[in-house]
Amino acid sequence: MHRMMTAVVLGLIVAVAPGVHAQGGAVPKGHLVIIGGGTIPDDVRGRVLELAGGTKAIVAVFPQASELPETGPEAVDVWKKAGAAKATSVAVTDRAAALAAIKEATLIWFPGGDQTKLMKAFENTGIPEAIRERYAQGATVSGTSAGAAVMSKVMITGDGMDLQAITAKKTDTAPGLGLWPQAIVDQHFLKRQRHNRLLSAVLDHPELVGVGIDESTAVVVSGSQIEVIGKSAVEVIDGRKATVTPTPAGETITGRNLTVHVLKAGMRLDLGK
Repeated sequence: MHRMMTAVVLGLIVAVAPGVHAQGGAVPKGHLVIIGGGTIPDDVRGRVLELAGGTKAIVAVFPQASELPETGPEAVDVWKKAGAAKATSVAVTDRAAALAAIKEATLIWFPGGDQTKLMKAFENTGIPEAIRERYAQGATVSGTSAGAAVMSKVMITGDGMDLQAITAKKTDTAPGLGLWPQAIVDQHFLKRQRHNRLLSAVLDHPELVGVGIDESTAVVVSGSQIEVIGKSAVEVIDGRKATVTPTPAGETITGRNLTVHVLKAGMRLDLGK
């Protein structure tokens, strides 16, 4: 009996040990650097490269969010000039080559454009799964603008926006890459006055944390910890302990006891607490 109780206690300790997500998966060994769009400051780009291995970094660029053919080559050039050992623009039409590039990469980079277009390009390729695996193994994944929005599991698409109201079920969402499944990311946040949009999304999904990232600003995600870097600010809307009133679609949605944080460069927050 004593041995049985010991085994049960040990099992409980393992279940709640540090390094394990509440949702059941191991904490990824890699980092996310999620940039809110606009001009990318040198210190932000430098931090991305540092986390990816510095001068040993191998960069896989996925430019499919953009309609501009020069987006991929331009991003490759930027990362090479920043000091990466190797940078490649990856085509999704060659699935084997794309998966090989992901496996080799220490940095996976998503330029801006249209997040829905990017996710459409990834359909039935196995690329999202490969990126999640590589992130779990230790790769840094970073993106700006549309490349920020795709980090969420619940992804704001940008369609049907109503920035002047807090409205139930009117923030259009679709599946993203799920690299940061505990959060909903919004970008260009202060510049484009997207507070109401993100608040509406959080009230629709109160189990998630809304993270609104302004231009020229980034959030570095390391496990449950976030750190803000760059020039502007980040707003975090936490509704996990809130009481949200069930509301028909299109009507004003309400909630009590939400927590809001406004962070700037150098500030950190543990979303696991």
